[in-house]
Amino acid sequence: MNAAVRDWIRASDSITVLTGAGISTDSGIPDYRGPQGVWTKDPDAEKLVQYDTYMADPDIRRRSWLLRRDNPVRHAQPNAGHRALVEIERAGRLRGLITQNVDGLHVRAGNSEEKVIELHGTMFSVLCTRCGARTTLDENLARIEAGEPDPACENCGGIQKTATIMFGQMLERRVLERAAIAAQVCDVFLAIGSSLQVEPAASLCRVAVEAGAKLVVVNAEATPYDAVAGAVVREPIGEVLPGLVAGLG
Repeated sequence: MNAAVRDWIRASDSITVLTGAGISTDSGIPDYRGPQGVWTKDPDAEKLVQYDTYMADPDIRRRSWLLRRDNPVRHAQPNAGHRALVEIERAGRLRGLITQNVDGLHVRAGNSEEKVIELHGTMFSVLCTRCGARTTLDENLARIEAGEPDPACENCGGIQKTATIMFGQMLERRVLERAAIAAQVCDVFLAIGSSLQVEPAASLCRVAVEAGAKLVVVNAEATPYDAVAGAVVREPIGEVLPGLVAGLG
């Protein structure tokens, strides 16, 4: 099966990729829904990323800021899976790299910001929910260390959060439109390290298939889209991806 996937990739002029948390586990960032996932081990942790709860509960916000402070994402480095996707872009075949991750590792690995579509935003930027002012995560963590457990916007006093999409928030229309176009115009759609349970990101797989693309699911666990995939790969992402893209040149 892997040989067939390699052939599809080599024959394709337009490849779109969707990545989830599973591609970053080799960088020391735990996923969410896997057997050792953050929410599997601690279901209450999901409350920290629910928008209504976050906005209404100061204690949730204080816990969220501490989670951001201690998050391994801040110091993580790209792994072999991320670097393999850079090779697709260097070969001129990457239509778009859609990611559900907020860790910024695709750009740090070498993919261009123009190709990376961050569906759920980035945790390295902070915005005010009232006036929209933006600051950096590091600026706000410095305020926490200085004794502000829930730093308010210095411009208007509004509640701040990272520039990520929480549960209960709508994805930005412009970002979702870019992702949908990338799914519609590719020959091969690679869904990597995603449980494919979160919509509308997961439905991009069906968009690609209905437009005629070959869907390849690379994930340790079964997904709802395995049945419509042209190939399902269960091997570790950091080991299998470099081989699948080898020889693109």
